[in-house]
Amino acid sequence: MTRTTPERPVDVEALFPELGLYRRTGTRLHPRQGSPKAQESSVAGPFLWPETEAWPVCTAVHEKGRGHRLSDVRLRRRILDEAWRRDPRSGPTDEERETLAGLEPGLHAPELRDTDPIPLLAAAQLFAGDIPDLTGPEGCDLLQVFWCPFEVHGPERTMDVVLKWRRSQDVRNVLTRFPEPVVVGRRECVPDPCVLDPEQVVEHEYVGLLSGELQERIDAWEEGLLDAAEDAEDDESEITYQGDLSIPPGWKVGGFASWHLTDPARIDCSCGTPMRPLLTVSSGEWDGSSKSWVPLEDRDRMRARRVNDPTGVYVGRGLLRIFTCPTDPTHPHRLSFQ
Repeated sequence: MTRTTPERPVDVEALFPELGLYRRTGTRLHPRQGSPKAQESSVAGPFLWPETEAWPVCTAVHEKGRGHRLSDVRLRRRILDEAWRRDPRSGPTDEERETLAGLEPGLHAPELRDTDPIPLLAAAQLFAGDIPDLTGPEGCDLLQVFWCPFEVHGPERTMDVVLKWRRSQDVRNVLTRFPEPVVVGRRECVPDPCVLDPEQVVEHEYVGLLSGELQERIDAWEEGLLDAAEDAEDDESEITYQGDLSIPPGWKVGGFASWHLTDPARIDCSCGTPMRPLLTVSSGEWDGSSKSWVPLEDRDRMRARRVNDPTGVYVGRGLLRIFTCPTDPTHPHRLSFQ
C-alpha cells in the first residue's frame, strides 16, 4: 500500500522566504511489515549478497552469550501480533502468556566468549533507484546496513554499525541463508522485515540552527497561533515549525537531523568536512507532536498495533542517525543518537 505525506498545514516559505536557504529534500522510507525480496529495498529483508563474500561480523570485545535469544524475540512478536489480530481487547491466551513468560533473557550461549566474532544483523538494504536522496560512492547503487544487536560498544556503549556500498549488477550468485547471532542484547535492536514505500519530501533545517533573527520571528508567529487557538478553544489546530513544518519523523534517507532532545552538535568528517545525515532510524513513524506527518493511508488506523512501530526498533533514546561525508562517502561514517 502506498503511503502519502499530507500537504503541510501552511506554506512555510511563503511566510518566511528566507527558509528557501534552509531547504533540503529527504526520502521518507515508510516501512511496513511484509516479505521483501533480495532485489528490493527493505528493512531487515534478505540482502542481495554474493554467496562467496564473507558476511560481516562483530569483533568488538563485549558480552555476547547473555541476552535474549533471537528466536525468542521473533516468537514473542509473532504471539503478540497474532493475539492482536485475533482480538485486540482480550490479549494473549493463557497458553500464550505461559510461553511469553518463558522467553526470558539469560546466558543462552555460554560457549560464546566476549572475544568471539558474531554475525551482524541485516538492518536495511537501500537501492538508489528507489530512493532519490541516497547518494554514495560513484558507481554504487546499493547500500546495505548492518549492526550488532548489543548497545555496548566503546566508551559510549553505543551500537556497532557497518555500511556496505556495492554495484548491484555485480552480484551474481546470491546468498540464500544468512548468518545471524544466537543472542541479542536487547529485543529492540532486532528489526522486523519490512517492505518500503519511499517518498521524497521537502524539509527545512532544525529551528535551533536557523539565524537568530529568523528564530525570533518564527517564535513570535507560533505564539500568535497559540493565542488564537486558546481564544477559539481549539487545541487541535496548533501548528509549530519544528513539529509540522521542518523535519518529518520516521525512518528516512537524507534531509536534516533533528536535535530536539539535545543541543545541536556539529558532526565533522575526519577530513574536516561537515557531514550530512545518510540514514535516520526511528522508533516510530510519528509522535505526539508530529501527527500532521501521519500518512493519509494510516489516518483511520493510527491506534492499530504496529502501524506506528512497524520495525520494532528502539535504539538509543529512540533515534539513530548515520552521518556520512558529502565529499567522499567512503570516509568513515559517524553515529548520533537522540
